[in-house]
Formats: sequence, C-alpha cells, structure tokens
Amino acid sequence: MVVNRNHNSEILPAQQDGHGASGTIRHIYVHIPFCARICPYCAFYKELLDRSQTPRFCEAILRELELHAREQLASASSQTGAGDRPQPVTIYFGGGTPTALTTAQLDYLLTGFRRALDLSQLDEWTMEANPGSVSPKKAALLHQLGITRISLGVQSWDDDLLKLLGREHNAEQAKQSFEIFRRARFTNINVDLMFGLPGQSIDQWRETLKRTIALEPEHISTYCLTYEEDTEFFLRHARGEFRQDSDSDAEFLDAAMSMLEAASYEHYEISNYARPGFRSAHNRAYWSGADYLGIGPSAFSTIGLVRRQNVSNFREYSDAVLSGKSATGSIEHLTAIMKRAEKIALGLRTDTGVPERMLDSFETETREFVRLGLLQKADDRFVLTRAGKSVADSVAADLI
Repeated sequence: MVVNRNHNSEILPAQQDGHGASGTIRHIYVHIPFCARICPYCAFYKELLDRSQTPRFCEAILRELELHAREQLASASSQTGAGDRPQPVTIYFGGGTPTALTTAQLDYLLTGFRRALDLSQLDEWTMEANPGSVSPKKAALLHQLGITRISLGVQSWDDDLLKLLGREHNAEQAKQSFEIFRRARFTNINVDLMFGLPGQSIDQWRETLKRTIALEPEHISTYCLTYEEDTEFFLRHARGEFRQDSDSDAEFLDAAMSMLEAASYEHYEISNYARPGFRSAHNRAYWSGADYLGIGPSAFSTIGLVRRQNVSNFREYSDAVLSGKSATGSIEHLTAIMKRAEKIALGLRTDTGVPERMLDSFETETREFVRLGLLQKADDRFVLTRAGKSVADSVAADLI
C-alpha cells in the first residue's frame, strides 16, 4: 500500500529535541480551516468560508500565538541567552486554504506573527495556496511579509479529474497561479499532485508529471488518494462506486519515481521530491520526531511526551481563546515506546531511513525484509528499497 498524505496531524518537530537554546518551540504549524469549496476527498478539518467570521478567527489565532509565546518565554526566563521573543526555525500555514483569507486578513495575521516572534533564525515559512484564491496583490504581500515557500494545491492538470475532485480551479488557472507566484519573486514553490484517482489512467498521470516538470518547481509532492472516513469519497467507495487498486497505485508511484528522478529531483521521502537544496525544512523536522507547536482549530502540539489537540470547531476555538480559556480539546500522554514506533514509521519514509539499533528487537523481520528486497543496509541504517516504498505501511507495521 502506498502511504497517504497527512499534514494536519503532523508532529512538527525541531532540531534534535525540538527546542532551541532558549527552550522555545522551534517549529510552528498554523491551521486555517476555511475553504471556498469542500473537496469530497478531504478528511482534514475544514469549513466553508464565512466572511463574517474570519476577522474574529484571525484575532483568535494571534491571541493563541501570544499566549504560547508568553508561556514559553516564562519557562525559558531562567536560561542564559533567552530572548524577549520565541525564535522559530520553521512556520507552516496549512488548511483548509490559508489563501482563502483576504489580502487584508493575511496582512493582519502575518504582521502579527512578525510582531510576536523573533524571525532572525527562521529558515522556512510555508503558505499553502489554492489556485482559485491567488492574485498578484496577494502573492506580492506574502513575499513582502516574509513567506519563503509556497505549496500550491494543483492536484492534477486534467480538468475532468479536477472536477471529480471538487476543485474550484481548472488547469489553466493553476498554471496562471504558479506564474503569479514566480512573478512575485518566489524561488521555492512546491506543487501538490494526487494519483490513484477514480478513473485516472497511467497516461494521464504521466502527462500531469510531465507538465509539472516543465514548470520547474523546486519541490513536488505526490500523494496517493485514500478513502478517509467522514468524506463523500469514502461513502462512494463503500457503495462500490470507487475502487482502490494497490497494484495500480504502485504503478503510479513507480512512474513518479522514474520521471521525477530523471528530471533531477531527489526522492527524499515517499511522497516528496526536491531539487538539491530545496528539501522541506519543516517536514524534515516533522519526520525526525521532535516537538512542535500547533495553533488554530484541530491543530496538534507535541511537547515531550504530551500531545494536545485543539477543538475541531473554529467558533468554539475562537470563543475559548478570546475569553482567555484553553482551546485544547484532547490530551494524549505518550510513552517512550510510542515515540520510538513513530520515529521508525516516519524515518522509514525518508531516504535516511532508521538507525540499525532502533530495529534490534526486530532482527528476524528486518532480515526477512532484506531478503525480500524491501529493505537495504546503508552504513549503520536501514532504508527502504525502491520496491519497499510501495509497501511502506506494511513494512513499518511489522517493525513497530
């Protein structure tokens, strides 16, 4: 089975332990749930855009950020070299559709982040964008206020498939949006693509890859469609209207690896390819398994062995934060064994793999995967082979 996309519940870590010298969280995820249209395959928390609610929501986002900033600085105040503001290394605005906010609202939010944080150590600031909500003015503002990386949700260059996915844009609009960001002087753009779609042929997928390569983005993400609960696609799959074929999904993945590697993209994680020097710093931190701070409704935070999730309702979230209450909806206490299992599962997705010592308890299983050609030894680490990447979930399940 090809591993699917999962960004909203990502563990967004930091350096070795998730903290910098001052003890502050170094990686921040911000969830903006609003969408102009609800895609029938998406299981992340999202809501139809309500212009009457977004100003209050933006105020709540900044209030939560300021609250965490005060807490972190208080805990770091006794340490030598602690500054007056937190110093993140990466920030990631995801959704939903962050660019569904107006230019004025994005200005308000980003200016607030710049005021609350010390960005002198910032390495990467990503903004997810939908081609249907991009304008030259908005792109120019994002660049001006410090966004360094754009993740553009193209998904496909086939208009019929875009309609099936419920996207609000067509292929031409996606191309124009990419060019708008280029004209706004963005030099680090990721293009999101999906495969394994109902009715999608391998030729359609190869054409999508070809057209994406021609645009010369710095980064390309390719995600296999999965049928998630609480989505329209899940119900249609349950009714037998849609079918998932693991062999076909593996063929799509193999085509992506062949074409993108031939175009000089490094396949550094199962779903991600980058030009040299453009691997996502934020996601690489996530895959290494350190701490992170999540802001916004449904966002997760992991600090040490405690994982919290904010309430998955933007109205309840705003009410809580603006009244000075916690927006936490649930708390999970992790164990060292659970953290180790996550590091193995996430590490296997990457081209660096996992240290040999982490698999000492699975010597029999590891040896069998090597024999089957799914794992290989690289110095003192185990990494998935090309064949192993197509069954990454199954391999990980046997090693955790």
